[in-house]
Amino acid sequence: MRRIRWGRLIRRSLAVCLTVVTLWLLLTGSAGVSLAESEAFVVAALRTELGDRGQGGPGFWQRLALSQSLLLERNLTPPEQEETPVETLEPLPNAQPAPDHDDVQDQPQITAAPEDIVERTLTPTGSGGYVTGAGLYLYNRTGLTVDLAAAARREVPFALAPAVEGPQILIIHTHTTEAYTPDGVDVYAPSDNNTRTLEEPYNMLRVGDEMERVFTEMGLSVIHDRGVYDYPAYKGAYTRSGPAVEGYLEQYPTIRIVLDVHRDALVGSDGTVYKAVTTIDRVKTAQVMLVIGTNDAGGDHPGWEDNLALAARLQKNLDTLYPTLARPMTLRQSSYNQELVPGSLLVEVGTHGNTLQEALAAARDFARAAGAVFLGLTGE
Repeated sequence: MRRIRWGRLIRRSLAVCLTVVTLWLLLTGSAGVSLAESEAFVVAALRTELGDRGQGGPGFWQRLALSQSLLLERNLTPPEQEETPVETLEPLPNAQPAPDHDDVQDQPQITAAPEDIVERTLTPTGSGGYVTGAGLYLYNRTGLTVDLAAAARREVPFALAPAVEGPQILIIHTHTTEAYTPDGVDVYAPSDNNTRTLEEPYNMLRVGDEMERVFTEMGLSVIHDRGVYDYPAYKGAYTRSGPAVEGYLEQYPTIRIVLDVHRDALVGSDGTVYKAVTTIDRVKTAQVMLVIGTNDAGGDHPGWEDNLALAARLQKNLDTLYPTLARPMTLRQSSYNQELVPGSLLVEVGTHGNTLQEALAAARDFARAAGAVFLGLTGE
């Protein structure tokens, strides 16, 4: 005679009872809906039927069946085994930019082998240290007072002419020779610094080429300046790139957007080299940062708030399309030639710890998001 398994019989009887009660509640009123939506009730019913299997959890076939329910699948992992969030390492501030674009002095940057570089996705974890408004974050390195919500509402004081009338965007690189960490086939001969090179396929010109390609595919007209302004002397690069911008503006009065494209550098106080990186569509991608110059250092730049308004629009679209692509915007004391025309911004693509391929992925995504904003300025 077959032996009766009383434990299984009891569990199954209880499960049947619970099922009958659930069906009755569903048929007699809204209480059934509340009970059916109760995570505790569903899990209790599950354990009654399957039994409590301890830390080992359900077996393979049970997991296969339960994975069809998001609620039940979420309860397959014991709480102590759930992944914990990665803490931001100190002493690197959460999203603070390196002060290497003030163009005051040139110091060799600390480098590291790719495997020794620490990856970080630099996003705010709170409002501390930032100016906030309209869902945006701004790192203010000036003594100026900023109303970020008002900046986000501010109208951009220009419109782009249709591309058929002439160039709309100028891409320039004041620090043309800036480069990334050599990796794989992307290896270059350094110029005057171990993180810079005159080889165009590996410096900022290659990143600008990628932006130009995307903008052009979107129907925007672009001029990409290929001048070198930081070699053989790094100091004074903005003094040399400024006249080049003025020349283009005089020759092509349809230019309304000037993007000075750089890359940042992040080194902790202990010498650790960091790279700002995220993952977008399963592609490892460098983060970008918009830098807005001001007249806080005494320069003649009364229209910096117009540039901040444009930056706020760009940041908003970047955050919408690619939520972790952009680091918080940065407001700085120097003007960086942005006083020459409204619509001027400095764009930092990654850091010197990133690879070229990560930077190129960032350049493409940035150009798609920014291009959509620029097209809106033409009325298209």
